[in-house]
Amino acid sequence: MKLLTITIPSYNSQDYMRKSIESLLVGGEDVEILIVDDGSTDATREIAEEYQTKYPTIVRAIHKENGGHGSAVNTGIENATGLYFKVVDSDDWVKESAYLKILDKLRELVGGTQVLDMLISNFVYEKVGEEKHKVMAYRHALPKDEIFTWKDVHHFHKGQYILMHSVIYRTKLLRECGLHLPEHTFYVDNIFVFEPLPYVKNMYYLDVNFYRYFIGREDQSVNEEVMIGRIDQQLRVNKLMIDYLSRVRNTGPMNKKLRAYMIDYLDIITTISSIMLIRSETEENLQKKKELWDYLKQKDGYLYFKLRFGILGSSMNLPGKGGRKISVEGYKICRHFFKFN
Repeated sequence: MKLLTITIPSYNSQDYMRKSIESLLVGGEDVEILIVDDGSTDATREIAEEYQTKYPTIVRAIHKENGGHGSAVNTGIENATGLYFKVVDSDDWVKESAYLKILDKLRELVGGTQVLDMLISNFVYEKVGEEKHKVMAYRHALPKDEIFTWKDVHHFHKGQYILMHSVIYRTKLLRECGLHLPEHTFYVDNIFVFEPLPYVKNMYYLDVNFYRYFIGREDQSVNEEVMIGRIDQQLRVNKLMIDYLSRVRNTGPMNKKLRAYMIDYLDIITTISSIMLIRSETEENLQKKKELWDYLKQKDGYLYFKLRFGILGSSMNLPGKGGRKISVEGYKICRHFFKFN
């Protein structure tokens, strides 16, 4: 059995996937790399086969019909043989020194008395045209260099969230929690991180800048114009997250720090949805914004109250054109600081 499975969802990735794969091969025989070719029409299939042939004990090429990013991740989880599971997108890469430290730590923890559910590390925004890169670190929010639980977690700042880039999950946990991402839908990486959280008991934070998140390509899913064009997919993900948190919150007792974190995460996703609908400047999308908040109110009054009358919710729901202008200006400041698109 492998220590770590890394899945690379790949769709028409011929121009950049080699950099991603090469950065991961450094992990050697403890790592399984699954290149999931999601129905590509370029040379992605051939490149995946090339690496499988060259590194048959490390790389597996899996070919499937196009189903979107979530479908490719689902396929990775289904085929993984590693104890732990990581997603690395085909246009991203990892830093070798941090990668080796993570593998060393996983080997150490696998032999311990406590079962590790989630390992967290830092990621770096590799934004096109910028020499200085922002690092998303968690050193003030999470205990370092020890196994901890939700009760040990400190305060997360706004914009400081555990994203797909920063997380490695225990593979069996992903299967046991029934995670299955929607197909043909962008932005499902938020669900990938969000839904397993109530099942996570033991965590470890390694303060290394591991994942390099490439951002700035014009056709990228987090490009603002692209997000507005795909707003219905963002709204689908947003509503699924509302449904899920409402369900788990009402199912039984929930650690208060876990609950607070998940509410804050839902808050930022709902803020992004709202501001993209405002930015589109169409009556149809302003109506969709109202429908989103109505949906939340009808689904869960408690969550609605927490989001609607928090700092972000209040600024997203100011009346009239003047209110929307204030919302957009606030968004621009957040975008500049957090660089999420």
